Amino acid sequence: MTEVVTQFEATGTEQPPLFPMKRPCPFKMPEEYARLRAEEPVSKVTLRVSGKQVWIITKADDVRKVLTDSTLSSNWKEPGYPLPVAVPDDILQAMELPLVAMDPPHHTVRRRMLIPEFTAKRMQALRPKIEKIVHEHIDAMLAKGGPVDLVEELAVPVPSLVFCELLGVPASETSFFRNYAELTTNREVTPMEIGMAQQEMEAYLDKLVTDRGVNPKDDLLTRLVARNNEEGNLAHSDVVALARVLLFGGFDTIANVVSLGTVALLQNPDQLQLLKDDPTLTANAVGELLRFASISDHATARVLPHDITVSGVTIPAGDGIIALNGSANRDEERWENPDMLDVCRDTKGHASFGHGIHQCPGASLVKVELEIIFNALFSRIPGLRLHGEVPDSAYKHDALIFGMYELPVTW
Repeated sequence: MTEVVTQFEATGTEQPPLFPMKRPCPFKMPEEYARLRAEEPVSKVTLRVSGKQVWIITKADDVRKVLTDSTLSSNWKEPGYPLPVAVPDDILQAMELPLVAMDPPHHTVRRRMLIPEFTAKRMQALRPKIEKIVHEHIDAMLAKGGPVDLVEELAVPVPSLVFCELLGVPASETSFFRNYAELTTNREVTPMEIGMAQQEMEAYLDKLVTDRGVNPKDDLLTRLVARNNEEGNLAHSDVVALARVLLFGGFDTIANVVSLGTVALLQNPDQLQLLKDDPTLTANAVGELLRFASISDHATARVLPHDITVSGVTIPAGDGIIALNGSANRDEERWENPDMLDVCRDTKGHASFGHGIHQCPGASLVKVELEIIFNALFSRIPGLRLHGEVPDSAYKHDALIFGMYELPVTW
């Protein structure tokens, strides 16, 4: 990765700016975004990971436009796709692609299988189990006494346990999934390490899916296997790939919003006080924290099978584009005072879950789980505070999905 970028810099030739651009602080988007929205809402950048030139889309309306255009391809295997991590082409071509990297009709078949598992009704039915897991971990925090690392004690284990229970994965093996998620989203990890992690995960999930076929349980994975047996649309390996993307998306994203959201609220005590005074605001505050943190700023990309025109710029077929969720969430034309945390804000239409056919199918689970966690955390520990200044090294500036490695808190 470094070699590619160095070669470009050494030539002295003018290249589009390197991407991704670093946030100046955890809750501010890169400073260049505001200028681009005003002057060049569609512009070229050079990917640090590969040296490839791609387009970035920065305005909220444009981001929604390209993400809801179902004619654009999400296929990682297309030559122009702006992959955010370095994966050797032979490994990429052999990979079973996750749901987010598929186009219709393959994507449609798989998404249709998942939707019944993430209805609001089914998520509400999960509330008692989620609340039990959350309160058990807060009990353990209180018993241990501060200071503690909130990432280690709450942010990672709770969503891990919730989703592993949903899939029927033994709780004792959640650390295996956490390590996998962190490894595969870290740009510093070598392609060989990524390949080995993929193989380990594939082998584990293959065994789990096979087991659910012969030993059905009351869990999501069993229902997926049974539904597929009835409809016969997918191969065994396709169900394994669905399980992998569910596990990854189910706990790493929530863990990052829990840690970042806690910091954001503690650093904005007036907003936190509003939640303490009126816990019914928490559901709305979750939407604002998702917008404010924008953990998947540059994780949404497409490759163009045909020319498109966005904000007056024609992008030719074959090029790759990245729709910047974080920039869309701070667009001054869409949000009043976008850089301020406002738990009373109407956040309908934020881009953190994406838009269109690839919008996060588990959004309802994310919202329910975050609402339970934040409500329980600040009602059970009203005196929660940061244990000293949070160092910049605690934040995941080196990961595809932004978040925190550690968060020392006390009370």
